[in-house]
Amino acid sequence: MTEDFKLGITQSFPCNYLPNQLERLLVATDPRLQDSKHYGWLMAQGFRRSGEQIYRPHCINCNACQSVRVLVNDFKVSKSQKRNIKRNDRYRIETTDQIKNSYYPLYELYINTVHADGSMCPANYEQFESFTKSKITQPLFLEIWDEDKLISVAVVDVLSDALSAVYTFYHPEYRNSAIGIYSILMQIELAKEQNKTFLYLGYQIDDCQKMNYKNKYFPYQRLIVNKWHTLNK
Repeated sequence: MTEDFKLGITQSFPCNYLPNQLERLLVATDPRLQDSKHYGWLMAQGFRRSGEQIYRPHCINCNACQSVRVLVNDFKVSKSQKRNIKRNDRYRIETTDQIKNSYYPLYELYINTVHADGSMCPANYEQFESFTKSKITQPLFLEIWDEDKLISVAVVDVLSDALSAVYTFYHPEYRNSAIGIYSILMQIELAKEQNKTFLYLGYQIDDCQKMNYKNKYFPYQRLIVNKWHTLNK
């Protein structure tokens, strides 16, 4: 795209992921960028959305947050991922573009249990809506069911050439089944079914335990200093 777009830069503030670091964001403030077509282009530049805000880390002297996208058509399931699929294949997968009443109670339980020590706890409905509703793009919801019990929901943005994993929440009782990993594997399958090239997983932060799980889906690409690098196992 050759148009000139307006971007903003936030003030520096304490980093949510790395201790003793300051965080700063580059924000897509131009109204012309607030649609699915432009959002897909922005994601290829390392941006992603939080609610209706489209942002990219723009920190001084730090490049720890690096966007990761799985190469869907080349993806190879590892031995541990095969075990995960076998362990969880009794569950039913469904997709919908409609938010269900059952989502928020599951989200609330997830936040208040799995992330009880985090800044998002206690959960609230406004916070929930920021993940599940968007004027920028139409989210899709990948559900995992244990018979008639909803155990996981992945919020996925649909782009022209990719899917983007926005947020996943699940029933804490299924944490030992690594249901989060299973959800990512099912999102890769969904992207393949929809003939997408990429599944964006968000930012990989190697030194942050909560954000360093995205580099296990090979091959994948990692955005380093504005250039995508392909990594094979």
